[in-house]
Amino acid sequence: MPLKVGIPRALLYYYYYPLWRTFFTELGAEVVLSQPSNKGILEAGLQKAVDEVCFPVKLAYGHVLDLADKADLIFLPRLVSVAKREYVCPKFMGLPDMIRRIKGLPPLIDPCINFNKGNLDLSRRVQEAGRLLGVSNHRVWLSYLKASKIQARYVKLLRQGFLPPEALETLKNSDQVAPTNKHKKNGAMSIAVLGHPYNIYDSFASMNLIERLQNMGANIVAAEALREQTVKDSAARYLSKKMFWTLGRRMVGAAFDYMERRAVTGIVHVAAFGCGPDSMTGELIERHARLMGIPFLNITLDEHTAEAGLLTRLEACMDMLRWREAGAAYV
Repeated sequence: MPLKVGIPRALLYYYYYPLWRTFFTELGAEVVLSQPSNKGILEAGLQKAVDEVCFPVKLAYGHVLDLADKADLIFLPRLVSVAKREYVCPKFMGLPDMIRRIKGLPPLIDPCINFNKGNLDLSRRVQEAGRLLGVSNHRVWLSYLKASKIQARYVKLLRQGFLPPEALETLKNSDQVAPTNKHKKNGAMSIAVLGHPYNIYDSFASMNLIERLQNMGANIVAAEALREQTVKDSAARYLSKKMFWTLGRRMVGAAFDYMERRAVTGIVHVAAFGCGPDSMTGELIERHARLMGIPFLNITLDEHTAEAGLLTRLEACMDMLRWREAGAAYV
């Protein structure tokens, strides 16, 4: 019977799940996902997480706990850097240690991913993860190569304008149907929804923010649709110093590019309460939006965010954008 490897449906799951799933499946493991985020998962996370961590990390606790009785091992990589000379959130680096203090969990697979140490270190970490499943280094490397190809297909879908949940579904059914971008509407206003993937693509955390905007008639564009070099160049043109937070740089660079090309009618920035980098990136985007004359809405999420308040703000934002498009003098 194959080992079951649990993957929490949280944090960078929305970026790297195709890579992770293919890797472990090719090694002969059965991949088990936690449930989609819900109230029960959040409450479980709140009971175990320290108060100081941000809302997404509290949700991540709940997702790990959801896997406790479903998996033999839980995959929770220690993410230090996913791009050279840049870093991800410090909480990502310490999350495996925070999770280990919870009693009764299966063992963790927590390779330290640090692109600043080069490809040789990355290959060692990949092999270490494979050895925990009792697999030879040769098979581990072949599995990683196949997983990288699947990840490249996923990224290609994102570049075509698919949002991550759509791209994941399309990749899953790619043998049955040709990929089509269902959410695009001709003539609709384009709204850039920018934020960490675990904030905007988790329908529970975001309270279906993207779906609500689409139902109000908006076309949604995201940072993931832009090439990495485009985002880097755009950020470099407007920032006096290079940002060392990878996810923050992607948000800022995407916002600047969309505004520079006048490709969007407005920008919605989604942040998590208690996130230091979010508070800075949101301010940078808002200042630039003012200079460019592009409407900007900031949404801050936490475990206390009310659905009614969010809906009111989105409706008001869309009404204002429609009046502005119609040339109303009082907007």
